[in-house]
Amino acid sequence: MVTRLTTQDASFYFLEASSTPMHVGSLAIFRKPRNGLSYEELLSLVEERLSLVPRYRQKVREVALGLSRPVWVDDQDFDIEYHVRRSALPKPGSDAQLHDLVARLTSRPLDNTRPLWEMYLVEGLSNNRFAIFTKSHSSLVDGETALEIGQVILDPAKTRRPMAEELWMPSPAPSESTLIAGALAEMVARRAKGWAALRMTLGDMASALGETVRAVGKVAAVVRTATQVAPASPLNATISRNRRFAVVKTELGDYRKIRAQYGCEVNDVILAVVSGAMRYWLLSRGEPVAESTTVRAMVPMSVYATDPEADDEASRRGEWADPRSMVSSFLIDLPVGEPNAVVRLSHVAHAMEAHAKQSQRVTAETLVRLSGFAPATLHAMSARVASSFSQRMFNLMITNAPGPQLPLYVGGARMLEMYPVSPLLKNQTLSIGLTSYDGNVYYGLNADRDAMADVDVVAALLYESLEELLDASR
Repeated sequence: MVTRLTTQDASFYFLEASSTPMHVGSLAIFRKPRNGLSYEELLSLVEERLSLVPRYRQKVREVALGLSRPVWVDDQDFDIEYHVRRSALPKPGSDAQLHDLVARLTSRPLDNTRPLWEMYLVEGLSNNRFAIFTKSHSSLVDGETALEIGQVILDPAKTRRPMAEELWMPSPAPSESTLIAGALAEMVARRAKGWAALRMTLGDMASALGETVRAVGKVAAVVRTATQVAPASPLNATISRNRRFAVVKTELGDYRKIRAQYGCEVNDVILAVVSGAMRYWLLSRGEPVAESTTVRAMVPMSVYATDPEADDEASRRGEWADPRSMVSSFLIDLPVGEPNAVVRLSHVAHAMEAHAKQSQRVTAETLVRLSGFAPATLHAMSARVASSFSQRMFNLMITNAPGPQLPLYVGGARMLEMYPVSPLLKNQTLSIGLTSYDGNVYYGLNADRDAMADVDVVAALLYESLEELLDASR
């Protein structure tokens, strides 16, 4: 059976450009176990876990004449060794060399004639460590039918969890005529469905309108700001396909101390830390910073992350948030013009509180239910909202996804650190991804190589901004 790309997945697939490869990445660093972890062992593990993410054996096939969205089809010549690769740093490999390698790998687009993902085993890292870098196209990972491959190879214990043996055989590839006939049939069915939705809407307008209003609650702030132009900023410039990558490792306990002192949320503290770093970065560049200066951020942030104690307890029980219902995307003006760190935090906390009061979480099922008659712009107001309005709506994208607060393993090797690598959108020189794991908060900074040559300065200023808030809380 042919599966068609969703509207959002198709939009990400077609957004691919030479300067904006649309893949998400993840860098994980491990302590090498006593017996080591060979490339062959990792290859075997990945192949075993592919049954959990069947789309990772599928590739995108476009329909002739653009009659419909592309479809997922099994790769008849699937080659696991093409996707799982190995690389090595000159011993003893430094973290800086690892980050340079990640930047180069992030710069390369994926081969769209094959399944849209790659994984690299990076050996030779100093202090008896190795790294695994994965990248998957944004159209592939939707959080529902396809998870990121780096997630499914992780185990909560050193012992590798058993998996049922699977003999995978690719389904026969559909013919061109079959795809065209399916697209034409879908067009007819969609027209009939549209008339049915219209009759339902006219028959019960009040009910439908009420549901629509509730559904768009979480993106009300985005809609109101859609006609506003983001402040001018060096964060917005023409970018190339080449990248720089930097990381920041901080302790989750520090954010909790600040949260307890000022009665806010951990997410508020994170955004205040980023605000301070952006303020000092602008000053380091000689940019004019007045009291009213702001940096507008698009924040597709997990609601689950606002309660770290619940996050800890749930992760220990092996419970995971449903990504379809736990993500809230909104815009916030970071008060970079405010010189006082505590006042910056207060501004952020009030803005976040206002957002929480006026928004509601929207599940994917609700959006699907409304898609028959809702405005087309509603489809863009999800976790992937950033891609549609990047040039005029915001300066910076900040993503935050909570991870488990207990150790994870790959083939008996304990994961020490995990850094997200968010894609750069058009004219966006920097994206900041965060994730919490095992008592720490990890920042991954993906930046344009030319426009953001000083991304390491931003990384250093994130440390300074956090320390400034810690000093104030003491």
